[in-house]
Amino acid sequence: MKRLIPIAVFISLVFLSCTKDGPTGPAGPAGPNGAAGPSGPSGPAGPAGTANVIYSEWLDVTYTPVIDNGDTLGFTATIPAPKLDNAILTNGEIKVYFNAGTAAQPQIWPLPLTDLIVFGLNIFPTFEEGVITLVASANVSTVTNAGVKAQQYRYILIPGGVPALKAPNMDWGNYAAVKSYLKLTN
Repeated sequence: MKRLIPIAVFISLVFLSCTKDGPTGPAGPAGPNGAAGPSGPSGPAGPAGTANVIYSEWLDVTYTPVIDNGDTLGFTATIPAPKLDNAILTNGEIKVYFNAGTAAQPQIWPLPLTDLIVFGLNIFPTFEEGVITLVASANVSTVTNAGVKAQQYRYILIPGGVPALKAPNMDWGNYAAVKSYLKLTN
């Protein structure tokens, strides 16, 4: 047994003292891809978006005069808005726009409109469940000339989804910015 110990020490020293001869060889070819692993868990839901925004087409509106003792005091019109409910009235946002021009040459103004100096015109919207009422200082009904409509109206209903969510630097009075932000199609 005493003879085995020196032999074991000798063999160990031989293996430990060996080094590689020459440089490392090139990498071998890539092996095949392994099987796909299981799907991970679903992530958390993202913030509410604008998918629930409701908007009308450009609408034809007809005003009727408000007459008292033979005098015309102003004009009123109603726009049916069937999806305008109490939840939107109390927690949402309602916007109404007036296109004084045509579809090809729009001149879009947000309501309420108060312009007594240039056009001598006021248009004010009020809101109830299912209806938008407009009160104006002049008859600004939709008109058609040579088949082209002018003076149309559109409303946008924005249900309240997430409290205190506001579009960064959104100018709700700028129809082009609102249209772009809400991705309105026309």
